[in-house]
Amino acid sequence: MSNDVDFDLSPDQWEALRTLRNPASNGRLSKAYLVESLVKLGLVVVNGGVPEMTPTGRKVLVRGSCRLLDLAA
Repeated sequence: MSNDVDFDLSPDQWEALRTLRNPASNGRLSKAYLVESLVKLGLVVVNGGVPEMTPTGRKVLVRGSCRLLDLAA
């Protein structure tokens, strides 16, 4: 598998990306600076004021799922 989706995200960025995986959860993300940092990385786009995960963001989330388990521990 290619390493083109291997990002070194902060725990807050992982949490924000995880929160955005379900469209219904977009209202729960209140830290605009996290969204902005994910937009700069190309993992999130903002359409009509609503952040949405990009295909690359989904790949990063799936590949980084093991890191999310570390955050939960």
